[in-house]
Amino acid sequence: MTDFIIHPVGMLEVNCMLVPIGDKLYIIDPGADAQEIINLARKQHFSEAVILLTHAHVDHIGAVGEVAQALNVKTVYLHSGDHNLYSSPSNCLSPWLPRAENLPPVTGTIDSEDFSVLETPGHTQGGVCFYFKQIPALLVGDTLFAGSVGRTDLPGGNHAQLIRSIKEQLFVLPPELKIYPGHGVPSSIGREKSVNPYL
Repeated sequence: MTDFIIHPVGMLEVNCMLVPIGDKLYIIDPGADAQEIINLARKQHFSEAVILLTHAHVDHIGAVGEVAQALNVKTVYLHSGDHNLYSSPSNCLSPWLPRAENLPPVTGTIDSEDFSVLETPGHTQGGVCFYFKQIPALLVGDTLFAGSVGRTDLPGGNHAQLIRSIKEQLFVLPPELKIYPGHGVPSSIGREKSVNPYL
């Protein structure tokens, strides 16, 4: 069992998550409130910090630049399907929210024994979920929520694709597996299969 931190950030209360495993600290979706994230990170024991992004909407990437610089982050992972959103403020909603500035380069590939990357396009074309088996926990970004699913009326959204991603990538996982969405409260695979009205 690995403890991890869920810290809501920004006006949309994105669940930024900090997952320490061994000498690494994984920071998922640092969307805002960079100094709070940095302060929490510095309380952990790690030699390398890695940023993982579930997708590139600005509420999930807004603090990437500042956090990466402060913690000397060398790897920022984002699925290649969202690289266009990441590099274009208008595509990732920045006109309506504080702009994501000084964004570092991202890589579209990552290899780790600590987690698996599940491709779940639909909310955006590069949306992914991170499955940390040691915890165990599934960090689902804006793909799936407790009692709901991600919006598909934003750039890169496709409702049929989202539902297919959830059913084919997530609902094949153990029913007791806890899910941690990008907004709101945790749930489980089994609960969402049973009661989610969108599925």
